[in-house]
Amino acid sequence: MLGGTAATAALALTTPARAAVATPRVERWGMHEIVLKGPASGNPFDDIRLSAIFVCGTVQIDVSGFYDGDGTYRIRFSPPSLGRWDWTTGSNVAALDARTGRFDSIPPRPDNHGPVRVTRDGYHFAYADGTPYRPVGTTAYSWALQSDARCAQTLATLKAAPFNKMRMCVFPNVTSVATNPFVRTGGGPRDWNSTRFDPDYFRRFEDRIRRLGELGIEADVILFHPYDKLRGYSAMSRADDERYVRYVAARFGAYRNVWWAMANEYDIVEGKTVDDWDHLFEVLVAADPHDRLRSIHQLNVYYDHRKPWITHASVQHGAAVLDDGRVHPHRNFAQKAVIFDEVIYEGNSDKRWARLTGEQLVERFWWGTLGGAYVGHGEVFSDDGNPDISWLGQGGSLRGTSPPRLAFLRHILDSAPSPGIDPIQQFWDYHLGGRDFTWYLKYFGNSRPTKWDVALPTRAADPHPDYRIDVIDTWDMTITPVAGVFRMVQRDEYDVHDPARPTIALPGKPYIAVRIMRV
Repeated sequence: MLGGTAATAALALTTPARAAVATPRVERWGMHEIVLKGPASGNPFDDIRLSAIFVCGTVQIDVSGFYDGDGTYRIRFSPPSLGRWDWTTGSNVAALDARTGRFDSIPPRPDNHGPVRVTRDGYHFAYADGTPYRPVGTTAYSWALQSDARCAQTLATLKAAPFNKMRMCVFPNVTSVATNPFVRTGGGPRDWNSTRFDPDYFRRFEDRIRRLGELGIEADVILFHPYDKLRGYSAMSRADDERYVRYVAARFGAYRNVWWAMANEYDIVEGKTVDDWDHLFEVLVAADPHDRLRSIHQLNVYYDHRKPWITHASVQHGAAVLDDGRVHPHRNFAQKAVIFDEVIYEGNSDKRWARLTGEQLVERFWWGTLGGAYVGHGEVFSDDGNPDISWLGQGGSLRGTSPPRLAFLRHILDSAPSPGIDPIQQFWDYHLGGRDFTWYLKYFGNSRPTKWDVALPTRAADPHPDYRIDVIDTWDMTITPVAGVFRMVQRDEYDVHDPARPTIALPGKPYIAVRIMRV
């Protein structure tokens, strides 16, 4: 949970001397917030520089602050380790400069596993404490910018849903209720001041981040998008873009459930080149001492995910997850974890990108899983044919048939060994994912086999453990153990099998999988 941590850690200081109070205590990976009063005149967003250096032993971390309106300044810090942290502010304004304080970072609560990181092998995810994290995300671009009632409905839906990641835009689109991240200067759509943020807008957005954190959901925060050309928030100058990126990094970065998505469909954001995106990533890395996960999402032209500031590849591709053989090359080219955040949506739209059946969407999840990647959900059910008025655009409630099956998939993912499922012998059409000699998953998609020849890729010098097998109906959500143990011996140069039980019976239905587990 994220809710109470920042509030209990917040500290207001108005004099240089330390207050004679007990040292605050903040759980590891929670949030310590310094609140200061300072100038409200001029343009504090541009005129005032504020930061704090946090020191614990030999570790020193420099964290930027931000202006929150009405003469209030905040510095937010999430301690990455246990111990006493001393801090000192630096500013070009005397009222904010040379303030000092300290807090103790204490062990986290059981539900606080820290921020999500990429695992050491580079292809999977885990929380900072080592707990595996297997993303099963969804997208509701403008949910955080709807009415309070609609946001509450979305959160209630998420509480009962299987999703542990939410993709969400900072800037509004045509369906947003909250539409002014910057101070208005007139009545026209572009009458706003790019040098002055509206703190209320960002306060409201960060409340949604915090509420997702309370549900154990990662907030994949999309910084730019091409969907609101009328107001032009994604068409600012480079200096304005830099100011905005630094502001959101200072404001949101200490929430441990934040991920950064630099842009959605970056390649159709008008007026920005790859060099511009590269530059903004450099700005973001420098502005984010918490080093949150970073990605960028494309429509047509893949970004080079091998660049050092990219932590994982975010990919839009509906056809790549129709077979595991199309999935694993994405890992090979990115050399990083891959999330197919957009694979076409379940829905009733006349748009070709929003009319999958639940079966078709769930099938894409399973093929993506077998290929060693992760897949994201989206839903577009609309009563008036407008895809923007749907879960994808606004959140609210879910109407599709895929979410219960994705909850079932999460159960299967959670049973896999760490760090996660890798493609097995991907160049030889075994259609297997898992961990060699330990745990395997095979998926048959929409074919209807009545038997499977039980053979696993193994050479003579490799381990030859015994296995148990489950038959999994991924649509009806059943797991049926196959009786007995399979005692594997070498069948030929490449494979092992059990000569006493060379095949198993399958139900002749679509969307069947088989799980093979070492005894």
